[in-house]
Amino acid sequence: MQVIQDSLSGLKLGAPQVHRNLAFFPLLAPDAGPGEGGYLLLDEALDRKFARVTEVSGAGSVPELAFENTSAEKILLVDGDELIGAKQNRIINLSILVGGGMRIPIPVSCVEQGRWSYRTSEFGSAKRSLFAKARAKKMGRVSAAMRESGERHSNQGEVWADVADKVAFSRAESPTGSMSDAYESSHDALEAYTRAFRAEPGQRGAVAAIDGKVVGLELFDSASTFAKYLDKLVRSYAFDALETADGKARVPSARQVERFLARMQAAAAERFDALGEGEDIRLSGKGVAGGALAAGGRVVHLAGFAVPS
Repeated sequence: MQVIQDSLSGLKLGAPQVHRNLAFFPLLAPDAGPGEGGYLLLDEALDRKFARVTEVSGAGSVPELAFENTSAEKILLVDGDELIGAKQNRIINLSILVGGGMRIPIPVSCVEQGRWSYRTSEFGSAKRSLFAKARAKKMGRVSAAMRESGERHSNQGEVWADVADKVAFSRAESPTGSMSDAYESSHDALEAYTRAFRAEPGQRGAVAAIDGKVVGLELFDSASTFAKYLDKLVRSYAFDALETADGKARVPSARQVERFLARMQAAAAERFDALGEGEDIRLSGKGVAGGALAAGGRVVHLAGFAVPS
């Protein structure tokens, strides 16, 4: 699809940044400048009281929340963002750009299986994202649901199983089976990863590799947005990297990364009207899958993953 090809083809691949078994290859747009996306990220909007996220009703509904943009600004919700509070913690199923003053239902997945009772009336931001390998599976399930029924739902049982595995790996004490508890239990190790990575001038995205294998990419339409999102992105991949970390640094070749990017550019694209502004694009190809949000003639956000062929 041309808008995807245009977004990726104009980028330069930078030298990798590496910590232990995690590598990030910067995706650079050197002539673009820092830029601004013309929107706020979800964390910013909630911190500034520009948005409200609540259950859809007093009774609630696991796969859906109510999002209200109370400002005149546009707000970008990024695929995998975690929201905490209300009746149970959730993650957002795909990226959504919400215009000023809009109130819309948003599709979510639960990442706290053992709770269904109010802690707060509204959700807050956890400043975390669903860990990458679970997000890749969830993305595939959401794409399939969009094709088959027009819904944007995940396989909730699969998400719970992935979270349960992370809770067990991190040895977290979590009576409710919460992803938040798993992240908190691994906090120090994850922060060591985040301190090792930095946003470079003109960097709009990154290709991530674990144990020398390319696993995914993230791309935004502005360097400013990527810089704000970087720590959250590193944590999501680092949480998977921790499972196999052995002190050795393994980095794929630039050629391997370029082949992955070429497969993303060649992937077949399906288009759907977005829940907020723009359109959803779902990608599938040889060994890759992805999802993008396009608006105003550009790709606002693109996430892609290496998947079994």
